[in-house]
Amino acid sequence: MAIDDLLDEHEQSERVRSWLKNNGAGLLGGVALGLGVILGWQWWQKDQAAKQEQAYQSYQTAVEGLAKGDLKQTQGAVDALVKEDALYADVAGLQLAKAQIQAGERDAAIATLRALTPDNALRPLVNLRLARLLIDAGKHDEALKLLDKADDASSLEVRGDALLATGKQKEAQDAYTRALTTLDAVSPQRRLVELKLIDAGGTPPKTGGAA
Repeated sequence: MAIDDLLDEHEQSERVRSWLKNNGAGLLGGVALGLGVILGWQWWQKDQAAKQEQAYQSYQTAVEGLAKGDLKQTQGAVDALVKEDALYADVAGLQLAKAQIQAGERDAAIATLRALTPDNALRPLVNLRLARLLIDAGKHDEALKLLDKADDASSLEVRGDALLATGKQKEAQDAYTRALTTLDAVSPQRRLVELKLIDAGGTPPKTGGAA
């Protein structure tokens, strides 16, 4: 091997040592950061999996309680789900509220539905069921507030019920009429809303098939 080649190799090794000396700390820090990210991601995945498993177990406890008619057990499971998983809590909470109503525990059902934090897709259903219970409890203003922005047929019908119960006959007629405009002529719900409108002193609008 030529002397020049040895000098070149020596020079190269010195450059490598110099580079490592100047950048080694940053390199090690980058490796450590990368490992930290990987380990953190793995921990997060395991933590999420554990939470999902716990939420599922709580939901199963709620289902078992409903099957046995043990509303106390179901209530405890739903309370846990509210903290663990909103979706499981909403589904189990709706089932619990239905069972409470069937058991004559209206106020308990109201409390159950109020404790839920549904997403935008499920909120209309929760608000509708809660509004019906509030009307039954004489809390008409609260029911109206819940349905203030709703424009589907069922919500408008229940809004009409609340308005009529408070003596606001004209506003109730308007709510029932709006509900009818969103219902098909052959809808089973339509006849009931028409009867409510007539009871409120209104006249059902003619459908497209009317003579």
